[in-house]
Amino acid sequence: MPAPTKIAELLGVLARHQVDFIVVGGVAAVIQGAPINTFDLDVVHARTPDNVERLLGALRELDAVYRVHLQRRLSPTASHLASTGHQLLATNMGTLDLLGTIEEGTSYEELLADSEELDLGGIPIRVITLERLIAIRLGSLRAARYNPPVNLPELEPKP
Repeated sequence: MPAPTKIAELLGVLARHQVDFIVVGGVAAVIQGAPINTFDLDVVHARTPDNVERLLGALRELDAVYRVHLQRRLSPTASHLASTGHQLLATNMGTLDLLGTIEEGTSYEELLADSEELDLGGIPIRVITLERLIAIRLGSLRAARYNPPVNLPELEPKP
């Protein structure tokens, strides 16, 4: 079993390299108080050339490689990070999923309005709002023709 992901440390490296990103997925929910477990960090990153270069610097520090065929030690390139696809990586601090877009092609720039900047122990990070995260989750569940999980309403923000 892989070692636990060091979420705060991963976020710190991204912030130190001044990478523009929005935390999405389970970590975004946990940061906002949702009672769930998560084992990786999912972020949507800006795909501008300058941001991709900063992200590549962070990934070098993290010794990031693709999780598929770990023994080959394949690292993402600028063209990979500039794409709309998902880069599923193993790092020296745990699992990191870099998402060019989420949903049906929603980019970093399009998500900015549905995110907020938070301070995580001195690390400034941008996090998708819980309302948008729930809407995305419900949309993916409908698309897959599943019923929402029983505990999904627990994720709704408290007044």
